[in-house]
Amino acid sequence: MTAAENVCYTLINVPMDSEPPSEISLKNDLEKGDVKSKTEALKKVIIMILNGEKLPGLLMTIIRFVLPLQDHTIKKLLLVFWEIVPKTTPDGRLLHEMILVCDAYRKDLQHPNEFIRGSTLRFLCKLKEAELLEPLMPAIRACLEHRHSYVRRNAVLAIYTIYRNFEHLIPDAPELIHDFLVNEKDASCKRNAFMMLIHADQDRALDYLSTCIDQVQTFGDILQLVIVELIYKVCHANPSERARFIRCIYNLLQSSSPAVKYEAAGTLVTLSSAPTAIKAAAQCYIDLIIKESDNNVKLIVLDRLVELKEHPAHERVLQDLVMDILRVLSTPDLEVRKKTLQLALDLVSSRNVEELVIVLKKEVIKTNNVSEHEDTDKYRQLLVRTLHSCSVRFPDMAANVIPVLMEFLSDSNEAAAADVLEFVREAIQRFDNLRMLIVEKMLEVFHAIKSVKIYRGALWILGEYCSTKEDIQSVMTEVRRSLGEIPIVESEIKKEAGELKPEEEVTVGPVQKLVTEMGTYATQSALSSSRPAKKEEDRPPLRGFLLDGDFFVAASLATTLTKIALRYVALVQEKKKQNSFVAEAMLLMATILHLGKSSLPKKPITDDDVDRISLCLKVLSECSPLMNDIFNKECRQSLSHMLSAKLEEEKLSQKKESEKRNVTVQPDDPISFMQLTAKNEMNCKEDQFQLSLLAAMGNTQRKEAADPLASKLNKVTQLTGFSDPVYAEAYVHVNQYDIVLDVLVVNQTSDTLQNCTLELATLVYDVSGAASDRNCVVLSDIHIDIMDYIQPATCTDAEFRQMWAEFEWENKVTVNTNMIDLNDYLQHILKSTNMKCLTPEKALSGYCGFMAANLYARSIFGEDALANVSIEKPIHQGPDAAVTGHIRIRAKSQKPDHTSKETGKAKHKPHLR
Repeated sequence: MTAAENVCYTLINVPMDSEPPSEISLKNDLEKGDVKSKTEALKKVIIMILNGEKLPGLLMTIIRFVLPLQDHTIKKLLLVFWEIVPKTTPDGRLLHEMILVCDAYRKDLQHPNEFIRGSTLRFLCKLKEAELLEPLMPAIRACLEHRHSYVRRNAVLAIYTIYRNFEHLIPDAPELIHDFLVNEKDASCKRNAFMMLIHADQDRALDYLSTCIDQVQTFGDILQLVIVELIYKVCHANPSERARFIRCIYNLLQSSSPAVKYEAAGTLVTLSSAPTAIKAAAQCYIDLIIKESDNNVKLIVLDRLVELKEHPAHERVLQDLVMDILRVLSTPDLEVRKKTLQLALDLVSSRNVEELVIVLKKEVIKTNNVSEHEDTDKYRQLLVRTLHSCSVRFPDMAANVIPVLMEFLSDSNEAAAADVLEFVREAIQRFDNLRMLIVEKMLEVFHAIKSVKIYRGALWILGEYCSTKEDIQSVMTEVRRSLGEIPIVESEIKKEAGELKPEEEVTVGPVQKLVTEMGTYATQSALSSSRPAKKEEDRPPLRGFLLDGDFFVAASLATTLTKIALRYVALVQEKKKQNSFVAEAMLLMATILHLGKSSLPKKPITDDDVDRISLCLKVLSECSPLMNDIFNKECRQSLSHMLSAKLEEEKLSQKKESEKRNVTVQPDDPISFMQLTAKNEMNCKEDQFQLSLLAAMGNTQRKEAADPLASKLNKVTQLTGFSDPVYAEAYVHVNQYDIVLDVLVVNQTSDTLQNCTLELATLVYDVSGAASDRNCVVLSDIHIDIMDYIQPATCTDAEFRQMWAEFEWENKVTVNTNMIDLNDYLQHILKSTNMKCLTPEKALSGYCGFMAANLYARSIFGEDALANVSIEKPIHQGPDAAVTGHIRIRAKSQKPDHTSKETGKAKHKPHLR
């Protein structure tokens, strides 16, 4: 064998700061030392040989004085020693001393201790000398009948390796292992034997499987996994065999092992497209998700269900399993619930929408009863959005959903309440038959609304859609109830004056003694502790908003009062009642204006709000037909246009998705007849087991071959110069959470290098001091491009605004480019940053000299990245003026210091010495 073919399976790294021992001292320890001394000496010999020393004089010493020892540590070290020691002369002939070694290992193969037998058999798998193995073959065969399974399973591995490398030594190995497999009871031994037959003689493996195919369910999981792999490979190569083994795959779906069930389901889907097969596989996936506790496993299996759904023929089968899929919602993890709800929403149809809505309503009610958790509010929001989508797609369900959801308008979670409000606004506009129900329910919950934003939206809906005299009167009653006693300023002054009466201070309540943390007494009166809190609690909601200085809600109220007053005038013929209602509305606006100008609110009213309220007062004083049309018709038309545009966008996106999913069949495509081309039917499909193995190894050659720009050569980083004594380069691959470095190290000197190590460090290596006699090559920086794990993503406008407000870190970048077109520059930014533009195309169409767009992306680690592009083209500088502006980037926190601000790439400093 040439030097290049000498393979060492064992690598040992030890510090070599001290001087290596002399051959004489090692020989003395190996001859005359005790067991401990011999063990240490043998370790040093192994390390020296690994570092390039030959030490031929010690070979006979070890054979005479160490090999006969029965110590287990010595035995294990000798296995490593015989693996790495040179066994041949320079001309390629076997050393005479190795005959003695062979005899020693023949005895070990017959040793009464099963550990020594088994470990010796494992060592024989690494031998590449046929002359050494030939005398051992009878002993290896005999180990197949040993009483202990550890010996038997290693004997199978040894026979398989010898048969693969030197078939002439044991030509009957497949027949021998087949007979062994038939009579074997141990699961691990059967698994190894079956694995050998798969690779050495597949026909024998299939014959064995045929004889016991009905007992497969009783086998151990490790053997079942191998059987699944064999069936897949056989059916992949020869589809006509599918009918023979598909029943076995069905049986393995009932295995007690989750791994077997998962692989069997995946195999069944690739072997058959029958609805019963798809249903069985999907049901198996669902059971796995529910029973497995690991959330990562749940997400992986959910992805398999999503892949099944992508096939048009399978979608209808999965629709019948929607209720089973919803059982996954019992998992507390938000990401699992989110993916489950999205899958259920994609599968919903008119046949199962009613059941889906019932389940979701129960889940919504459950979120009220559970203790507040970090993800409870987000889960409630997901449920609201899912119900919203169901109601829009299936209007008949809206009447069942709306009463439950409207209870959330009074929820403390503003995000969930805002989603409900958006849903209610859309429903009341689209479904005329539900308007009375929505208005009635809105009036019921109106007084309990706690958020000013939700309060404004509720006011708008009531003002826009209250059409009867009774409803209009009810709105006015609720507004008066929410505003409290009027005039506001006078009533508030009276309350303040009443609380400051000196006689009340004495009679308010008893003085309470409290013990402080220091152990001393502190006094606290009921006046100072409870009175202000009580005053805050007694304050009506709208009055509280106004006294807090939020007068934007007052402008919304003025608009609502104007709408219902104008509508009341049109409905009621009596002049006295008209004037009374209009006067009451004007009184409320006037008292709010008075409050805004006073010093009572925490913040004074803004000029915009004053103008709006004043305009509404003027409109009510004149009651002109033009203003009536503007307030009572055009607002609703604007909402109708907005909802229509939104619906068109949704239909367009769904159309694009369906176009992606639909496989285009060309007119001249050949037609495949299964009876005529059964053997080649599946040749075009890729081997799923091979793809899984490549993915686990981080092999992305297939993807990179399809994209020349992402080829492997583009990701090679040169670490040293070409003139350095050692040349090194690294291929950097980012695979989800792992960063893999494939480093090539080339010795460019004429000498054999020893102790050559590669160190990855974040600091520059110090070559001064005691270690200055060593040579050190400082390697170049390795840049990990952050773009490898940034992916475009989508979120709603509300979520974007919420994250923008919450995220603390911001970086503002000034645009510096030669590009002259705004849209071209935006596309360039999207391509460079892997972000997605959330601003719709309609908002970006046309030309007005400036552009603003929101961008969003998520990393594979779940981190959010937001950006706002605000750019313009200075018209006064001519048509060739370059784009100017700013890009603001926001994230939860700034990246660690090892991220370069200039390049946006992570840096590590490696060294080679």
